[in-house]
Amino acid sequence: MLLGAWSSAEACVPPQRPYVPADRDAVRSYAPILKGDFEGYFADIQRYFRCLDEERARAFEEAREVSQDYGRFLEALGE
Repeated sequence: MLLGAWSSAEACVPPQRPYVPADRDAVRSYAPILKGDFEGYFADIQRYFRCLDEERARAFEEAREVSQDYGRFLEALGE
């Protein structure tokens, strides 16, 4: 059961930072590729943030349900 809970969190994989060469000439030479890398990163990081938000909401709902289960458990024990 614990494995199943972690599998959804593992689906939120952060994107890699774009590489920027230190050499200005290389930056100019590869500008279109680097620009695409940055744009891809920004799109990916937005998806990553949405994934984290969804996982957070799922975890809060699960915690609420487990809290209710625990209350019923304690009631069954007479505590």
